[in-house]
Amino acid sequence: MKEIGGYLELEELAGEEYYKDMYRLNLGRTALLYLCRLRGCKKLILPYFLCDSVIESCRQEGIAIEYYHIDRNLIPQVPDALESGAYLYLVNYYGQLTDKSILYYKKKYKHIIVDHTHAFFQRPLPGVDTIYSCRKFFGLPDGAYLSTDASPVLPLSQDLSGSRMEHLLGRYEKDAASYYSTMLNNASSFQQESPKLMSRLTQNLLKGIDYERIIERREINYRRLDKYLGDRNPLPFQMPRGPFTYPFYYPKGIELRKLTASCKLYLPTYWNNVIQHAAAESVEYDYASNILPLPCDQRYSPRDMDAVAERLFAAIKDLEREK
Repeated sequence: MKEIGGYLELEELAGEEYYKDMYRLNLGRTALLYLCRLRGCKKLILPYFLCDSVIESCRQEGIAIEYYHIDRNLIPQVPDALESGAYLYLVNYYGQLTDKSILYYKKKYKHIIVDHTHAFFQRPLPGVDTIYSCRKFFGLPDGAYLSTDASPVLPLSQDLSGSRMEHLLGRYEKDAASYYSTMLNNASSFQQESPKLMSRLTQNLLKGIDYERIIERREINYRRLDKYLGDRNPLPFQMPRGPFTYPFYYPKGIELRKLTASCKLYLPTYWNNVIQHAAAESVEYDYASNILPLPCDQRYSPRDMDAVAERLFAAIKDLEREK
């Protein structure tokens, strides 16, 4: 029996999601597991340059894994052919994987899965299984999209997200440091999650986002940072639509992160597991350690980007003075 009356809850928002016709799931990694079940995939060819949460989820699912390296242009170093039943997992690092490249891999290998975690605004290509993570681009507790022509016939329960909102609401009213441990505990809890439908709360929040404004703001901020840093940044990367971050390479990235944190410029390390396990001379170790993902998202103005560059240059100066 439906409840009627009582106190008011969150309103149903009147906007539209950016991806209205995709399958809505709870997390990027569980979207991958769900896709593998739909496809009957028993083996994945994964990059070494990948977070351990995806790897561990695949292991728990009983999916066999092989690995491949990337080169300094983020190009996969994979064999000319895949064994029968294997799928090639392509990560769109910092939005650098173009549609032309995706179509090349699709034609060559047929069985590919594209991870657009770093490229929310790059639309999927027909016939290409593609995964998106919502919380990497927006202030959301969870949420993922899956684009596939496989027919979902596996029933799923619906996720609940209300208990995951504390760190988001807390930072909105206070500061990041006060809720950092809450955020980490929240992220850690995802390891136990199975594939579920996206929660009603997350889907509703996705309807309230001004996507075109976000794309514009991210691109303006990216260009602002590039004005300061382009001449010093050796990475041959191009700005994608609605960029994830501004990736800046510095050869002592680990040390530089510590200095920027002291002036409240927090630069995450996305692949700590790679730093711990990869060979020190590998591209994967170098990029995980030394690419600094500078924030350029919709929270910030061009003047904030001026502050990012100022703090970064000050930290570099301090670090080089210590030599």
